[in-house]
Amino acid sequence: METYNIHEAKTQLSAILAKVHHGESFIIAKAGKPIAKLVPYEQSFPKKRPVGFLKGKIKIPEDFDTFHQDEIIGMFEERP
Repeated sequence: METYNIHEAKTQLSAILAKVHHGESFIIAKAGKPIAKLVPYEQSFPKKRPVGFLKGKIKIPEDFDTFHQDEIIGMFEERP
C-alpha cells in the first residue's frame, strides 16, 4: 500500500482519488507516521423486504380513520 505525506496528498489529491475510485488504497502520513487510510467507499443498501410480508398478520379496524374522533376534537376545542 502506497504512502503519501500530507503535502503530497494535498497536491495530488485528484490523482489519488482517481486511483481510489479504481480500487486502490493509500496511507496518509504526517512526519512519516500513518494517520489515515484512504480506501474505496463501499456503499451498502438497506435489506429489501418483500411486498406483502405482513399480509394476514395485521388487521386494521373499519373505524380506523374515525377512532376516538369525538374525544380528539374535544381536546382541540377545549378552552382553559
